Amino acid sequence: MNAQVQRAVAKLGGGPLQEDSIERYIAPLFSRVLSNKFSYLANHSLGRPLDAMAGDIAEATALWYSKLGDAWDPWLEEQQAFRTRIARLIGAARADCIIPKTSAGQGLRTVLNALHGKPRVITTRGEFDSIDVILKQYAALDRIELRWVEPDTQGDFSIGSLIDAVNDGADLVVVSQVMFMTGQIIQGLDTLAEVCHQRGTRLLVDSYHAVGVIPVDVVQLGADYMIGGSYKYLRGGPGACFLYIAPKVLEDGLRPLDTGWFANANTFAYQRPESPVLKSGGDAFLESTPPVLTWYQARSGQEFALAMGVDRLRAYSLKQLVALRGYLADAGVDTVTGGDEDHGAFLTIRLADAMEFPARLEREGIICDARGEWLRLCPDCLTREEELRRAAAALGKMLHVKI
Repeated sequence: MNAQVQRAVAKLGGGPLQEDSIERYIAPLFSRVLSNKFSYLANHSLGRPLDAMAGDIAEATALWYSKLGDAWDPWLEEQQAFRTRIARLIGAARADCIIPKTSAGQGLRTVLNALHGKPRVITTRGEFDSIDVILKQYAALDRIELRWVEPDTQGDFSIGSLIDAVNDGADLVVVSQVMFMTGQIIQGLDTLAEVCHQRGTRLLVDSYHAVGVIPVDVVQLGADYMIGGSYKYLRGGPGACFLYIAPKVLEDGLRPLDTGWFANANTFAYQRPESPVLKSGGDAFLESTPPVLTWYQARSGQEFALAMGVDRLRAYSLKQLVALRGYLADAGVDTVTGGDEDHGAFLTIRLADAMEFPARLEREGIICDARGEWLRLCPDCLTREEELRRAAAALGKMLHVKI
């Protein structure tokens, strides 16, 4: 683990996180991104990188310059380190169950392509756009039979509706652990997994808005598959994603259609049997020559989350969200969702013209985003209380609410 990160976290001591100690010990790890003068409340989108990230990528490229083809030995060591860190973050029992992917959508396609026949798939209307369009395209090409679970009038989804759909028959359920538009945490996924397994159905959980935000235990959850990545709360940028396949699913004989020469039992032997001989476990799902820089790019953010502890980060996040919600209420904005145990790391405000507000707030030096009718505001541990107050006041004025 990065020694500078370890020292900084050690200086925090035990107990709850405090703004003054974060400012003193943790903020220096992010000096490059914190030199920007705007207030960044889009941490649910692209997470802020550590200074160490640039050095990690430089390490990968230095190996290329100095070792050329022999760089593959340390590069593949870093691949294994990436898989091990993700396994720790999601509570997976084995690192080989983590298959590096360049997107969560690639992980979904790997699962769909490994299923036989024309699988019956259940999903919700709240999945991220990439997952949504992939499933719709598979259905349009008659590769899957697709059924939808609809939200209630508040935009929330019920675990009971998903269970009812499974009881009607399905091969695969695709559902987010935390919904990307509203931040709703889907409670009871372990119960859904039980029902799925009783009915011979597999469960795929999209954990993109959960890993690094709430404690994730994929074994306790009972998920057969999990997809996610480092773009957001793990501060690893685009391309550093993963697919988890449960050991039991691998032992039951799931075989990949999406594969490549890095899955060969002896990758560098250049043997070409008529029937491919693949590695065991999740290694059989490795594909062609991988993009090695993403593992280095994701390293510092993953190490930071592990060093800080997701429980500790979650407690501080809830404290910030409660404070922001209070400042918004003071500004006359009371139609706010989030900041509780039923939601992830951001607040949402439902507005008919939500998509217009990010550009208006940016002109005030406040960066956030919107998805559909939901304006999303997400501080991280680097966000100062003064920034929360300023964002709430600015939004209140824009909504023509007397402060």
